[in-house]
Amino acid sequence: MPTKLEKHGFLRVATASTELRVADVTFNRDAIIAEWRQLADSGVRLAVFPELCLTGYTCADLFYDSALRAAALKALSDLRAESVKLPTAIIVGLPIASQNRLYNVAAVIAGGEILGLVPKTHLPNYGEFYEQRWFASATETLADIVEIDGDDVPFGVDLLFDLGGETPCVIGVEICEDLWSVQPPSSKLALAGANVIVNPSASNELLGKADYRRSLVAQQSARTYSAYLYSSAGPGESSTDVVYSGHCLIAEGGHLLGETERFSFATQSLVADIDLDHLNQDRLRNSSFTESLVGSEYRVIRAAPFEGDSPLPLQRRVKRHPFVPSDLARRADRCQEIFAIQSTGLAKRLRHTGAKKLVVGISGGLDSTLALLVAVDAFDKLGLDRSGIVSITMPGFGTTSRTKNNATQLIEFLGAELRTISIDAACRQHFADIGHDESEHNVVYENTQARERTQILMDVANQVGGFVLGTGDLSEAALGWCTYAGDHISMYHVNIGVPKTLVRYIVDWCAAQRYADVAQDLLHDIADTPITPELLPLDNEGQLAQKTEESVGPYELHDFFLYYITRFGYRPSKVLFLATHAFDGAYDLATIKHWLRTFYWRFFSQQFKRSCVPDGPKVGTVSLSPRGDWRMPSDAVSKLWLEEVEQWET
Repeated sequence: MPTKLEKHGFLRVATASTELRVADVTFNRDAIIAEWRQLADSGVRLAVFPELCLTGYTCADLFYDSALRAAALKALSDLRAESVKLPTAIIVGLPIASQNRLYNVAAVIAGGEILGLVPKTHLPNYGEFYEQRWFASATETLADIVEIDGDDVPFGVDLLFDLGGETPCVIGVEICEDLWSVQPPSSKLALAGANVIVNPSASNELLGKADYRRSLVAQQSARTYSAYLYSSAGPGESSTDVVYSGHCLIAEGGHLLGETERFSFATQSLVADIDLDHLNQDRLRNSSFTESLVGSEYRVIRAAPFEGDSPLPLQRRVKRHPFVPSDLARRADRCQEIFAIQSTGLAKRLRHTGAKKLVVGISGGLDSTLALLVAVDAFDKLGLDRSGIVSITMPGFGTTSRTKNNATQLIEFLGAELRTISIDAACRQHFADIGHDESEHNVVYENTQARERTQILMDVANQVGGFVLGTGDLSEAALGWCTYAGDHISMYHVNIGVPKTLVRYIVDWCAAQRYADVAQDLLHDIADTPITPELLPLDNEGQLAQKTEESVGPYELHDFFLYYITRFGYRPSKVLFLATHAFDGAYDLATIKHWLRTFYWRFFSQQFKRSCVPDGPKVGTVSLSPRGDWRMPSDAVSKLWLEEVEQWET
């Protein structure tokens, strides 16, 4: 039966560069078998070894020697026999003669069979490379089978290898220079159905070449929506004129999952759990990919499905905060880019409307602070006077002195117009008008305040001839954590594409990069303020009685759920599987399940709010705009998803 990893769409794969002796086929075969066994023991289901690894890539004119080729064929037969005992498919390289031509071939072996032989298409014949001296290109093949040990083995570049399993795993093979060509074979292989591309290679080292190799592998995995497994020959190759490093890489959908140490004479291997489900979901969503699909001219070789008898721990880092880069430099770049998108979007709207005034409600919390900072940047872009930003604080029943003071100080520091309008009297009058007991702190009590604030903002916008800037973020939109016809509406919504876990970092970035000499400490204090709508009265000690995350749940969990549910379409069992891995030690399973139930329930029930959200800029891969990425019926039923959450166990 499949392992737990495979049930959730993962496949454990490896690339390896084994210790090698040039032309010592027996030594090379034994080194491959030894590493193969270790990889199989660790749960690897597919392993890739370098180009011509059975003989060595640098055999040169020895490739003409029939003794060397016979030894390589014998080693290939030995590997086939070994594969009966190991639940791991492997790809190895060797020279194969067919129809009076010699080919540089990758052999795919699994379950006691040589599934197929893929010849190299693009043969480098420049600089230090002379492959056309010995080998013919795959374009010159005269047969589509090769006889090995009395068996007909499929031969050609039109081969795909289906490893079966609950999540389709289809392998396409290209060899070394094939990747460096103008039209890599892997592009057509992917369009024909391959979601794993393997590349047995022998790429020598030159200054800067390793960086270029990394970018090639990552970019091709992105372009083909595939996992790309690259294995290159190591220092055991001849160093007569060049040196090889044994550089092995694994990339998935444009992201490098790992690489081996270079320049080690010992065997080096890299193991990763690739997410086939992720790749397949991306392909389903991308119309450019599906419009280009090919396939009729490819032969699909099916292997016996993998069998697993024990669960494997996920050997893959799952970030707790998928929207937030962990690397500080990348995080700063991300914040700068998002801030630029937000302010440019707002500036365009100001130019289009001809408005010289903007109205924004400032609470002293994170979201409204970010909206104000974006407004200031947009006004600066357009050469408008910042005093045109009418910034209104509207203290109510739950406003703290900390947030009120932070709001007023920030507005003053930034040079915007400050207005303070209390909502207490207006709300009490409204309670009297509708017959609501003020001591009953229910949804009527809370939403009255939110709608009163919005009325003030809208009326002031009419008064000054401007428009209202929204402050709510992506996470709030996902959960419906906004008051309909209250903070839910505005004329432009600059934060609508920014998840809550990232808002804080953008404000901190602004503090460090834009306002270090004016408001840095103030902005850092705002970033550290508890998240709250401040709608309930303070306690007897003047402290907050309402914190959002105590009611709706931790935003770091909700943003995690949001990312994997909307970005990849993962089912609840996989979301839980990833969450228990990412938040191990932070939340127990019961807590994660509780808040995932909350997320699904709110996400489904609150779609009606997202169906009429104001305009606002998309900033990342996840967006909930009904005019853009997310179209969902407002009356869809969440039962299917909630039942799977309840039934899931580790």
